[in-house]
Amino acid sequence: MKWSWRLARLAGIDVYVHATFFILIAWVALSYWTMSGDVGMVISGVVFILVLFACVLLHELGHALMARRFGIATEKITLLPIGGVASMERMPDDPRQEIAVALAGPAVNMVIAAVLWFWLSLNPSAVPVEQVAGEAAWYSGSFLQKLMWVNVLLGVFNLLPAFPMDGGRVLRAALAMRMGHVRATQTAARVGQGLALWLGFLGLLYNPFLVIIALFIWIGAASEAGMTNIKSTLGNMQVGKAMITDFQTLSVHDSLEQAIALTLAGTQTEFPVLDDGAVAGVLSQADLLKGLEAEGKQARVSRFMQTRVQNAQVDEPLEQILQRLQTCDCPLISVMQAGRLVGIVNMNNILELISIQQALHEDTPDTGWKA
Repeated sequence: MKWSWRLARLAGIDVYVHATFFILIAWVALSYWTMSGDVGMVISGVVFILVLFACVLLHELGHALMARRFGIATEKITLLPIGGVASMERMPDDPRQEIAVALAGPAVNMVIAAVLWFWLSLNPSAVPVEQVAGEAAWYSGSFLQKLMWVNVLLGVFNLLPAFPMDGGRVLRAALAMRMGHVRATQTAARVGQGLALWLGFLGLLYNPFLVIIALFIWIGAASEAGMTNIKSTLGNMQVGKAMITDFQTLSVHDSLEQAIALTLAGTQTEFPVLDDGAVAGVLSQADLLKGLEAEGKQARVSRFMQTRVQNAQVDEPLEQILQRLQTCDCPLISVMQAGRLVGIVNMNNILELISIQQALHEDTPDTGWKA
């Protein structure tokens, strides 16, 4: 995610914080200063938010560590003003495993709340026992009382069946036990978007922050449903079914003038660059324009090509190639067979294949899992 900085590494997982998180900290500090004019209150409010997001981080670690038990790695965890996001390589295919992963996060919040309640109950000198879980603890309790109740709220809120939140994933997994994965996702997404409308309405009446959460749920539900449809469409296809076989290449010794000629002669805008038959780099249209501006059309292609080359074997699953294109920040992937370049694949031709496949099968009912 852009505008994110690496904060730490916990349990083998990189933890990032997004730039907008600091806007939240500044807003909290300004709010406390406006209300009280007391530096101590400002510090207390900021510390509470930081501790709260430490609980959010533990929530996401709960998801990640449960997923690890099922052989699913988590690349990173990103902290945002609206919560945290654990970037897993995939969700479990088994609905029961997906339920376990989804429930692990809220379970962490409930455990934190239970530990805080137990600690406060054992220390009546700090807080009278009758006030540990009293109504006043919500707005005038001690630091630990408020933290306890916020963790309860986080756990319960995340269990709302608003896909792709934790409760929505539980709903999707439960539905997938009775119907196809695609239909289950579509149903859970519709339920999630319905709840998003309800939250947005409440936000307009009471708390604008709920509107932001509602937008997040709406967009997330639509995105998850779309990705599930795409994965279902790709099925067991291999990259050889989608690769471009009629393509042009450049040599590391060519000038940018040759790249211009190939660009104007056809529709190809990204070119593999070869060195003695091996793929040494890729020249994109952006690289070409940068080179022309910097050194002119006689400059060597090798001066401006991207050298981080992504290769794939012709029999690799197309779904994996799609995931790589989404994360590799590369214009194309070279497709190899027996050490020889036989094709290229980019996001555009995969999306074209998906559109064609969906048009061919738009009337086919979903009857079960598609691998």
